[in-house]
Amino acid sequence: MKNWEAMEAFVEVVRQGSFSAAAIKLSVSASHVSRLVTQLEAELGCTLLFRTTRRIRLSEAGELYYQHCRDLPAALSSAEEVISSLNQAPIGAFKMTCATTFGERYIAPVMNDFLTTHPKIELDLHLTNRAVDLLEENYDLAIRMGAMKDSSLLSRRLCDRKEYLCASRDYIDQYGMPHTLSELSKHKCLIGSKSHWLFQQNGQRKEVKVSSQWRSNSGLALLDAVKKGLGIAQLPDYYVQQEFDSGRLVPLLAQYQYPYSGVWLVYPKVHHPSPKLKAICDYLIDCFKDNAPFKPPQAYD
Repeated sequence: MKNWEAMEAFVEVVRQGSFSAAAIKLSVSASHVSRLVTQLEAELGCTLLFRTTRRIRLSEAGELYYQHCRDLPAALSSAEEVISSLNQAPIGAFKMTCATTFGERYIAPVMNDFLTTHPKIELDLHLTNRAVDLLEENYDLAIRMGAMKDSSLLSRRLCDRKEYLCASRDYIDQYGMPHTLSELSKHKCLIGSKSHWLFQQNGQRKEVKVSSQWRSNSGLALLDAVKKGLGIAQLPDYYVQQEFDSGRLVPLLAQYQYPYSGVWLVYPKVHHPSPKLKAICDYLIDCFKDNAPFKPPQAYD
């Protein structure tokens, strides 16, 4: 870029046909334009322009140089206009990821509503229970559950999320109800993606390691196993709320219920967040400002 100003001056001299006309176009003095072109010729080690008192004429080298450079100032101006428009309106490709079930039930419908008023966004919504690497896999945004640990990322809280220990009424009738955390070792525990369950005891966070002969990384598969009486599981509110309302499942150990964990909007650290990232985050937070349609279940009698 060291010769950019001189190259721009040279291109304008050729276009305008004189140093004085180029100077007017560039809002500088004619002597400054002449000095820039002379410096450029010295840098390149060749003559670009033959000058007379009446006209200028391109040398062979000057003709080749002009053919290669003539569109560059316009291309730079166009690039600056594109970036300026990006900084003003949410447009362009946007890649985001979320856990499968939460994404299907809540994020996809909200994002589809967003796109009806922002048709210039090209959305790639990838739903997976795998913890993707945002930087390595070029994601603009992830929606994640629980505590944030990666200091290379920024986050904004989307909503609260509770996890409930639960079982079917048939299971409780057959095996009884646990009354303390220590009694969990005597029950059939069904494990999802985590082998530690989260509770609160004496006002402190407590994680209990559980073991099981049944395990799946699918929340829906885990929910089905609980409903069929195969055992006890800990599941997020958005899986079990309807099951509690219908009475198909019942909450257990309410006295050890952990208050809540968060759902977070997570994105790479940037000096200037793009308008599309800001617009999407603001829209999601506004949609979840009443903390999603989750409510505490009734205790089982």
